[in-house]
Amino acid sequence: MSLTYTPAADIPKIIQGLRSAFNAGITRSLDYRKQQLRGMYNMLADNDAAIRDAVFRDLHKPPAELMIGESGMVKQECIDAIKNLEKWAANRSVKTGIVNKFDNVHIRKDPLGMVLIIGAWNYPLNLLLAPAVGAIAAGNTVLLKPSEVAPNTAALLTKLLPSYLDQRAYRIINGAADETTLLLEHKFDHIFYTGSGHVGKIIMGAAAKQLTPVTLELGGKSPAFISRDVDVAITARRLAFGKFFNCGQTCIAPDYLIVERGIEDKLIEAFKSSIQEFYGGSAQTSSSYGRIVNKNHFLRLKALLDATQGKVVMGGQMDEDDLFIAPTLVSGVDKTDKLMEGEIFGPILPMMIVDRLVEGVKYVNQHDQPLALYVFSKNKKAIDYILDHTRSGGVVVNDALVHFIVSNLPFGGTGPSGIGNYHGKRSFDCFSHERSALIKSMGMEKLNDLRYPPYTEKKTRWLDWFLFDKASFSGNGANALPESNGHANGHSSSKSENGRIAHAPSASASSATPTEPVPALPSTSAV
Repeated sequence: MSLTYTPAADIPKIIQGLRSAFNAGITRSLDYRKQQLRGMYNMLADNDAAIRDAVFRDLHKPPAELMIGESGMVKQECIDAIKNLEKWAANRSVKTGIVNKFDNVHIRKDPLGMVLIIGAWNYPLNLLLAPAVGAIAAGNTVLLKPSEVAPNTAALLTKLLPSYLDQRAYRIINGAADETTLLLEHKFDHIFYTGSGHVGKIIMGAAAKQLTPVTLELGGKSPAFISRDVDVAITARRLAFGKFFNCGQTCIAPDYLIVERGIEDKLIEAFKSSIQEFYGGSAQTSSSYGRIVNKNHFLRLKALLDATQGKVVMGGQMDEDDLFIAPTLVSGVDKTDKLMEGEIFGPILPMMIVDRLVEGVKYVNQHDQPLALYVFSKNKKAIDYILDHTRSGGVVVNDALVHFIVSNLPFGGTGPSGIGNYHGKRSFDCFSHERSALIKSMGMEKLNDLRYPPYTEKKTRWLDWFLFDKASFSGNGANALPESNGHANGHSSSKSENGRIAHAPSASASSATPTEPVPALPSTSAV
């Protein structure tokens, strides 16, 4: 099935149609949204064989990996959204002070409007449709832009979607850089993009011209710390699964290992055993191993492996015609190696050996925050130290990749690895606006006299008493805790047993000054 790009002249008409559909209120009804979500689910369930074939032709993706990382996850998102939509979309009451005690004060969950979702080629089904589930559930009209790098999947979705979703509200546009550039000249109410940081900057720059908010799901070099106390066989097995799933073309795949000196030889042998277990004597003939998406990416990865100063201790075999690169482990890689310059995004795993994991923490903190960070250790002190002294979009201890399929965990990056998060309810929230609402009665007008001019000193005192808490500090300076003034209003937190309000310390209290001593690092045995 060939992929036909959308004619440039059709794009403005499609966008205007989606805008008109939203303004007409077509997507407002919760029943309508559920109907469309059922359509999404049925599209995947009814066409499983065709989807398998399309994704296999794009990525040689094994059916099990398609189910785990793509179709199964999207179907689960549909089920969760249908089951919980009333609760997610319900107004949420807000606690108020005495002034608004008899008013209806709440937060509405309103749709953002017309949104654009730009998918990625490495998970061409999931990374396009999973955010779309949240956008549909939240009541938006949606324009979908599949990745042209996975053309078979994009063509199939373009064919199937009109049979399952309302074309007035949900459309697909196909194309490459030119079509996407044209898309970004239009005003959307939200743009959701998954892909590289380089393109993410372009997306964000174009959105800024329209003051359009964005969610960016990017990537980066996700490290895996391995302490010398681990069960080496289990560690290698779980890391091999996480790294070589989808042939390493996963934004949260372990990008490199930081291994505490003393276990590297055992770890290499354990990796070899795991690869033998997973793929047999030849990964190339295994039905459980994927392929590089295209020749350009194959040549990019080959150039990285050719340039490394490390030692290939496992794998390294390549077949350009088959777009095959074997699961590869490279030992003795230092900080300046070519493999450490950017995200690898393929089945090549470098090992950096350190005397103490603290060295790895310092290295990670000298670079951009990764989308994921992995820690393998039995030492709670070491685990806590690494988690407390690093930043990342997500973190997994003693496993890899598996947090992506936990729908109740927010998935997203921080800093250069992304903006915003989604999955489950957070997908609904991502495409919703929390609209503040205060509905007052026209009665009891006499109570409003205090806020009307002319102002007097007595009125001002009464207003101050009604509107704001009064602090009575039990200690001195910034460490003191304020007490309640006897009437709880919206500014208060819950009271402790002694009646004081548990406010967070002020910024001046929590911010470290340059003269404060640096906390002592854990002992060598810990990190």
